[in-house]
Amino acid sequence: MPTGPTPSPGTAIPPRPPQMGAQMGGQMGGQQPGGAPTMPTPRPQAPDRRTLVVGRGISLQGTVADAERLVVEGTVESQMIQATELSISQTGVFKGEVQVEDAEIAGTFDGTLTARGQLVIRGTGRVIGTARCRRLMVEDGGQISGKMEMLGDAQVAPGPAPRAYAEG
Repeated sequence: MPTGPTPSPGTAIPPRPPQMGAQMGGQMGGQQPGGAPTMPTPRPQAPDRRTLVVGRGISLQGTVADAERLVVEGTVESQMIQATELSISQTGVFKGEVQVEDAEIAGTFDGTLTARGQLVIRGTGRVIGTARCRRLMVEDGGQISGKMEMLGDAQVAPGPAPRAYAEG
């Protein structure tokens, strides 16, 4: 049974003060002279990353443009994808071609993969086809079937070429 007075219908209940400590990650505001609370110190914002997540049980066919990070938990079939980071989960399957800075494969990649930085193949990961990278890490159980090329500084595949414009 509630204690205290029960408001009559139509009576506004004053809002409770926010519990700032738990909701602000422990960043508490102080108090100004006179007892008024100050605003909590804002956290620095992480840079926005354009991320595409293809969830478990979802299939995507086509071209992906302007994604910085591609996370594959379902199935993706694509002719060509360029991104900064590719992550294929244990349930994920990627078929096609991709150029990225870094890739982590825990599922199946079938096609041509170019990682200008690091390629990590987890213990449950399989890479079938052609894989190119500057640095390679394969966990115990990880599989590579096909062609493997290690890139040197001069061999790094460039990003998209600048468009040539005709003068005239």
